[in-house]
Amino acid sequence: MRVILSGGGTGGHIYPAVSVAKEIKHQHKDSEILFIGTERGLESSIVPKEGFKLIKIKVRGFQRKLSLENISAVAESFTGIFKVSKIIREFKPDIVIGTGGYVSGSVLLTAALMGIPTLIHEQNAFPGVTNKILARLVDIIAVNFEEAKKYLPRNDKVIVTGNPIRSSMLSIKKEEGIKEFGFDPELPLVFVVGGSRGARKLNESVMLLAKKCVGEKSFQMLHMTGDTQYDDMLKMYNNEDIHQDTGYLRVMPYIYNMPYALAASDIVISRCGASTLSEITALGKPCILIPYPYATDNHQEYNARALEKNGAAIVILDRDLNADILYNEVADMLVKPEKIKQMAERSRILGRTDAANSITMIAERLVQNKKA
Repeated sequence: MRVILSGGGTGGHIYPAVSVAKEIKHQHKDSEILFIGTERGLESSIVPKEGFKLIKIKVRGFQRKLSLENISAVAESFTGIFKVSKIIREFKPDIVIGTGGYVSGSVLLTAALMGIPTLIHEQNAFPGVTNKILARLVDIIAVNFEEAKKYLPRNDKVIVTGNPIRSSMLSIKKEEGIKEFGFDPELPLVFVVGGSRGARKLNESVMLLAKKCVGEKSFQMLHMTGDTQYDDMLKMYNNEDIHQDTGYLRVMPYIYNMPYALAASDIVISRCGASTLSEITALGKPCILIPYPYATDNHQEYNARALEKNGAAIVILDRDLNADILYNEVADMLVKPEKIKQMAERSRILGRTDAANSITMIAERLVQNKKA
């Protein structure tokens, strides 16, 4: 099977595509896979490191208001479409799969117009503009959240698959995660995910939680601040006289072994990117979610509400967030183990661990139908 994949800009678009590519290679050892992306997106570094070939095209997203930049964007899009059509003619894919980001718009549009079987994957509960447009043209729309279906124009094409996640997420036991970070297996662990670049208000709101953690010694806390805010957060911890050498608190700028951190945790406090939530639910973790208020189309709140509606999460809007509210929510969960257990069960029900396999099977059917 010959496959073109396209998804770009952020890791939330790229990692699902990489997971699907790996699953296709796992099931079809002789398959040929090609990624199409841009120089500016994270795909330019991630895809080659994952061992896949990447061809870069020039294309950019449109501004949401009238601007001169949109004229350049239109010009680049047309140039990009011509280059994509040339790539498709030369590579001769059996199917083209897109996972979001403006680069996938040009690739999937071109493939659909050329009669190539097409599939798009939407990670968020509220679909992005690109995928809403493509939904009318592609053969199948795979979605992460059931809630996304009502926002797409061709409901009959939609299949709920979940979001492809890293296979390593499912192979780490809780005891291994606890040992990795040197925590006590007898005490609950609260994992605060500030994001790779940090989430200032969220980071600042955990100070009371950290103070109680060190002072009461009834729970433990792992805090990933994000690289850009690590130094400032250390100063804040020092100013609040909160010591990290007690064994109950660990503060890190970034956690590369995320599967271990999530496996170790009993409660996760996080923003609401689709990939993060997919990993949280795949492991059945109760969570307190604080949607990033400036996310495109407020999609993070839609993601968070999908978990809240099903009893897997507590949602605190960024405008309402402060140290007292966050601590009170965590404290309430810690004294109610049955609540944690129930939320964990609801989270696990929402989790999908077979998304990459499901998308691969759908792709196979599309290819077979085309050949029939």
